[in-house]
Amino acid sequence: MSQLFQPLQIGQLELANRIVIAPMCQYSASEGTPGDWHLIHLGRLALSGAGLLVLEATAVEAEGRISAGDLGLYSDANEAGLARVLGALRAHSPMPVAIQLGHAGRKASSRAPWDGGAQVRAGEPGGWQGVSASALPHAPGEQAPLALDAAGLRRVREAFASAARRAARLGLDGIEIHAAHGYLLHQFLSPLSNQRSDGYGGSLANRMRFALEVFDAVREAFTPGKPVWVRVSATDWVPGGWDVESTVALAQELKARGCAAIHVSSGGVSPQQAIALGPLYQVPFAERLKAEVGLPTIAVGLITEPEQAEAIVAEGRADAVAIARTVLYDPHWPWHAATRLGAQVVAPRQYWRSQPREFKDLFAGAAFGAR
Repeated sequence: MSQLFQPLQIGQLELANRIVIAPMCQYSASEGTPGDWHLIHLGRLALSGAGLLVLEATAVEAEGRISAGDLGLYSDANEAGLARVLGALRAHSPMPVAIQLGHAGRKASSRAPWDGGAQVRAGEPGGWQGVSASALPHAPGEQAPLALDAAGLRRVREAFASAARRAARLGLDGIEIHAAHGYLLHQFLSPLSNQRSDGYGGSLANRMRFALEVFDAVREAFTPGKPVWVRVSATDWVPGGWDVESTVALAQELKARGCAAIHVSSGGVSPQQAIALGPLYQVPFAERLKAEVGLPTIAVGLITEPEQAEAIVAEGRADAVAIARTVLYDPHWPWHAATRLGAQVVAPRQYWRSQPREFKDLFAGAAFGAR
C-alpha cells in the first residue's frame, strides 16, 4: 500500500494524500488582483489529484510584492478577484486550498523572471522603495532598503493580520507564512541581512522575534481550528548565516505557539549562497526538523519521481512531499504517480474515460461504461 497516498492530518485539516502543490509565483496579477490566468492555472492544478494546493506567495501590502505582477491580499479588489477564482475551483474540485502570505522586503520591486528579474529602483517606472530588517541591499549595486522602525514593524504585522482576516472571509483552508527564500521574515532571521542593535537583532532570540510576532498575529486573526504553518529556509548556504540548528530552534518556538506544520526549503537570502544542488538535496533538512521538532513536515526540492516521493514518506523522512515545477511540466503528476505506486486519486468525472485500461482502479469512485 502506497504511503504517499495515505491521508495526512495538518491540524484539523485532513488531506486525501501527501502530495502538496507548493506555492509558485505567476507574476500575472494586476495591482495584486488575480485574473483569467489564475483561473486557468489554478483550475488545472485543482484537478491534478494532489492532496493540497497552496496559492503562490501573496503580498500582505502593495510594497511587499516581489514584482508589480505579484498576487496580493491587501485590498477589497484583491479579495473579490480571489473569491471569483476560488468559487470556480470549489465548484469542480474537492481539493483543499491554502494561501501563502508573505512580504518580499528588500527583494521587492523586481522585474518578472522573463524580463530578467532585476531590481526596479524607487523612482523608476514600476518601482518602489523596499524595506528590510537593516539597510543592506540584497546584492551589490542594488538600492538599499529602509530599515523598518517601530511604526513600520507594527504596520507590517497588522498587514499580515489583515490579510489573514481576508483569507478567513474567503474560506481558505489554511495559511502558510512565508519565512523563507530571502524574503522579509527570513531577512530578520538571518545574521547576513539583520544587523540591528535593538530587540529585533543580535541574538538568535531577538532575530526570531519578528517572525514569531507575525505568526501570533496571523494565528489570532485566522479562522479558529484551521491550520497556520510556516515555510522556512533551513540554511542560507553561506558560512555565518542562518543554519539548520537555528531553524530547529525557530520551529520549536513555533510549535509552542500552535504552528500546524513546517515546510522546509533553503537559501535565497544571499547571492553568495553555495547550494549543493542535486536530487532530494533539501530532504535531510526536513528529516532533521521532523525528528527534532515533531511537527508534520513537508519536504521539497528536486523531488521529481513518484518512487522518490514514496520513499521519503515511507521511510519517515517527511510527512508530505511538495512539488512545484514538476507539476507545471506535468499537471497530472499525481495521476501518474498513482499508476506507478498502485494507488488511487480523485479525478473529475469528465475525465474518467481517460483512464488507461491497465489502470482500471486509478480514479476513486469512477464508474466506467462504454468507451
